[in-house]
This record gives sequence, C-alpha cells and structure tokens, in this order.
Amino acid sequence: MFEKLGTIHALLPPGVGLLALLAGAVIINLIVKHVFVRAVRAFARRSSSTWDDALVEHKVFGRLVQVVPALILFVGVPFVPDLPEGGVQLIRNVAMGYIVLMLTLALTSMLSAANTIYADSPMAKRRPLKGFVQLVQIAVWILGGVMIIAAVLDRSPLLLLSGFGAMTAILLLVFKDTILSLVASVQLTAQDMVRVGDWIEMPQFGADGDVVDVQLHTVKVQNWDKTITTIPTHRLITDSFKNWRGMSQTGARRIKRAIYIDVSTIRMQTEEEVEHFKRFALLKDYIKNKEQELADYNAGLATEVDAEVNRRRLTNVGTFRAYAYNYLKNHPQIHEGMTLIVRQLAPGPEGLPLEIYCFTRTTAWADYEGIQSDIFDHLLAIVPEFGLRLYQKPAGSDLANLK
Repeated sequence: MFEKLGTIHALLPPGVGLLALLAGAVIINLIVKHVFVRAVRAFARRSSSTWDDALVEHKVFGRLVQVVPALILFVGVPFVPDLPEGGVQLIRNVAMGYIVLMLTLALTSMLSAANTIYADSPMAKRRPLKGFVQLVQIAVWILGGVMIIAAVLDRSPLLLLSGFGAMTAILLLVFKDTILSLVASVQLTAQDMVRVGDWIEMPQFGADGDVVDVQLHTVKVQNWDKTITTIPTHRLITDSFKNWRGMSQTGARRIKRAIYIDVSTIRMQTEEEVEHFKRFALLKDYIKNKEQELADYNAGLATEVDAEVNRRRLTNVGTFRAYAYNYLKNHPQIHEGMTLIVRQLAPGPEGLPLEIYCFTRTTAWADYEGIQSDIFDHLLAIVPEFGLRLYQKPAGSDLANLK
C-alpha cells in the first residue's frame, strides 16, 4: 500500500505540472484568438485594401496563432518537475511537429491568398497563375511533411531527403499526372492559349462554354446550359479545341448560312420584270450598270443578236443575289469593314445554295441571333418577288395532295 502511495506521490508533481502547462497554453491560445484574430478581422473590414481581406478569408492569421500554444509547450515542458527526459523529448518533438504543420498550413494559405489578390487584376485573365501556385503548394507540403516527420522522429531532415533519390521512379509514377499538368500549364500560359473568360469548344469532352477556372490539373468550363465540364489540363495540349477569343476581340461575329433555291424556278428575266425591279431602291444602280454591261457585250457579238438565245440577259437568281448583297451592305448591324459575300455554292439534291457570308457588329449571343433571324426573315419572305421558290423536301401534306 505504501509503495502505491509512493508511486502516486512520485507522479503527482509532473502530472500537475503538465496540466498547468496545458491549461496555460489553452488560455493563452483563447486570448490570442479572441483578441488578435478579431482585431485583425476588424481592421481588414475597415481597410480599403483587398490584400488583408484575402489573408483573413484564407485563415492565414488563424493558422499562425496556432503556433503559440505549441511553442509554449515546447519551451515550458523542460521546466515541469520530475518529468523524465524521454517524456520531455517526446513532447518537444510532437510540439515541434505541430508548429511545422501550422506554419505549412499558413504558408499554403498565404499562397492561396496571393493568388486571390492576383486573380482580381487585369493581368490574371491573360496569364492565370493558379496552376503554378498549386504546384508551389505541393512542393511546400512535401517539404513540410519531411520536416514534420524529422521533428517527430528527432532526425535530421537531410537524412530523410537523401532517401528520396532511391524513390525517384516511384515519385515519377505517383506524380505523373502532376508533371504532365505542369508542362501543359507552362505551355498554355506561355502561348496564351486559354484564359479565364474564354469561350472554348471541345466536343470530345462535351465542353462548349466559358472557361471559369484554370488549375494545375484541370480546366473548368461552364457550358451554356450552366453545367460544368472538367477537362484535364494536359488534354488541352494533346487534343484540339476551338477558342472563340479572336471573335470576341474583333467585336464582330460571322453569319454563314445558305438559302436553298429550287433550280426549276431559275430563268431569264423579261423586259417587264427588269422594269419592275428598277423600282427597287436596292437594285436601281445594279440594273442600270448591268444593262449597260450586257448591252456593250451584246453589241460586240459577231453573230446575229436578234434572237434572244444569242444574247446575255439578266436572270432572276442573279438579281436576287444582287438584292441580298445590297440589303446586307446597307444593313446598320452588318460590319462594313469585314468580308461581305453573297455567293452560289455547287447545286445539289436540295437545290442551289445561295450562301450569306458576313459579320455582325456585335458578338453578344442574343443580339447576334436576333440580327441573323431578321435578315433571313426578310430574304426568305422576298424570294417569291423574284419568281423563285425555296427548296423544301416534301412533307406528308404535300404527298397527300398528289392524290
């Protein structure tokens, strides 16, 4: 019985000392959190700068103050009475490992805060650095992990790092995707291939929308239906994709669509029809110049030109093509400084394609579609005025009327 009392009495001083040390560390930790961290947050809210808000948002100060209680344990544990040397060393090693862990967390948070500050600058869209920041964070975690293990085991970090040489092949295998992503990120940034805000199309991944995030391993695309597609960064190097940034920068968007004319309705125009089209403001100059051109050509023919078959004449499809061109040329929403063509494509089973090729003055999607629709509303409606008919595959009602 006296031996047990002696044992309890021997453990009492170090136990009380450790409890007192722990209580002091906890109390100081609470004081620092409630006073220092709150003061920093209040200062950040009142400050007009953004860097302090980013540091608070990523909890840099909150993780730094976690070092204080561990530092108190590290410094104070040797003063605990009657505590064995092995116990002192174990507690100091664990406390040092915890200090390194908190410093590692604070450093990675500081890097995230720096990236947040940089993301608000105009340069961020042209040169996103999030992938490089993530790579540095990985390096910090690797180094921090080595330091934590070295602190807990009470070994030199250089001894642990020297063992990495034998693990190179394994590390390359484990970090294969990271290495590929790093190389891809460097190429994407150096060649300015993708920026946040770019509209890209990558059908093999079902991506068609705006780039919202460029990271080390992935690029996030918000599609037009508001879904998110995640693309491995290195696939933007190995696979092809379409970037619409050039269209946005020029401030113009292309219209390229064809009207299909029924070939059986194409014919020469009569004199009455030519006179009729002279009343069209968009065709007045065309008719005048074309008549003079045809008259000069026909006057130079060596053969008899009395027969109409020997003379060049105006056609209804050519007049309609000129009308469509002049209509687009005078349209207020069509860019006059860029390519404007109304051309015939090769006839096929669906008739004669008459292609409209031009550029609108805006790149806004809704406005662009409205301008394009208005143009084709007008052209499709005026086609019968030229004695032409649009080609359309027969519907069920058309076949029923054949009876």
